[in-house]
Amino acid sequence: MATIESIGSSTRIEGSRLTNREVERLLSNLSIQSFDTRDEQEVAGYAELMDLVFSAWQDIPFNENHVKQLHQILLRHSEKDARHRGRYKTHSNSVAAFDESGRQLGVVFETATPFDTPRLMAELLSWVNDEQGKGQLHPLLIIAIFVVVFLEIHPFQDGNGRLSRVLTTLLLLQAGYAYVPYSSLESVIELNKEAYYLALRQTQSSIRTEAPDWQPWLMFFLRSLAEQVRRLEKKVERERLVLATLPELSLQIVEFAREHGRVTMMDAIKLTGASRNTLKQHFRDLTERNHLELHGSGRGVWYRLK
Repeated sequence: MATIESIGSSTRIEGSRLTNREVERLLSNLSIQSFDTRDEQEVAGYAELMDLVFSAWQDIPFNENHVKQLHQILLRHSEKDARHRGRYKTHSNSVAAFDESGRQLGVVFETATPFDTPRLMAELLSWVNDEQGKGQLHPLLIIAIFVVVFLEIHPFQDGNGRLSRVLTTLLLLQAGYAYVPYSSLESVIELNKEAYYLALRQTQSSIRTEAPDWQPWLMFFLRSLAEQVRRLEKKVERERLVLATLPELSLQIVEFAREHGRVTMMDAIKLTGASRNTLKQHFRDLTERNHLELHGSGRGVWYRLK
C-alpha cells in the first residue's frame, strides 16, 4: 500500500490525475506493456523503477551512468520522451508559469543550461560520494542537499521531479533507513505541495551565490521525513492492536498473506492443518472485518490484505 501511495502521489505532484485506486488497478495489469494515456505511462515507469530500487538498492552505484539508466527506466513507457530518456537535456527547461489558457506568464526559475549540465552533474555526484566517504556530514543532510541541487540543475528534459524522489528513496536505503518502503514520503510531500515548491525555490534561488540559504529546504525535508516516520509508527501500532484480537488461526492466515501477497484455502490448509470448514469461517470473519479482500470465484478464489 505504501508503494501505491508513493507512485500515485509522486506522479500527481507532477500533474497526473490517477487516484491511488486507479494506480492499483493499473499495477495489477503491468504485464500488458501498453498504456493509453500519458498518466498511465508515467505510473507504469515509476512503478518499475521503484520495484528495481526496492529489490536491488544495494547493487546500484550512485554515479552518472546509473542515474541516467534510472531515468531511462522511469520514462520507458512514455512515448513522447523516447528521444531523450536516459540523456541529459539539450534544450532549456526553466520552470515557467502559465495561465488557464496555457499562455506562458513568465519564467519562475532558471535551471542550468544544457551546456553546463554535464559539468554540474559530475560535480554534484562527486560531492555526494566524497561526503559519504568522509563521514563528517549527517547522511540526511547529504541527501537533502543532493535533492535540492539536482532539482536546481534539472538535468533531464522531463521527469526530474519524479526521479529526484526515487533517488531520495535509493539514498535513504543505502544510508540504512530500512523503513522507507513501508511508509510513503511522496504522499507527505503531496499533502504539503505548496510548502514543497516554496522551500525548493527559496533555497534554489541562492545555490549559485557565495552564501546559499539551505535552511528553507533542509527544514522542509527533515520535517517531511519525521512525518513519514510518525505515519509508520501509527500504522504499526494500529496493526499491532488489531492483530492482538485475532484468533491464532486467523493470525496465521493474515501473516501468510502479508508474506506472500495472497493466500488461498489450500495455502491455509497446508499452513495450519485445520479443516476446510473451520478455515472457511476464519476467512469469512477476516473478510467481514476488512482484514482480507476476496478475489476470483469458485476454485480460483484467493485473498489478499485489504
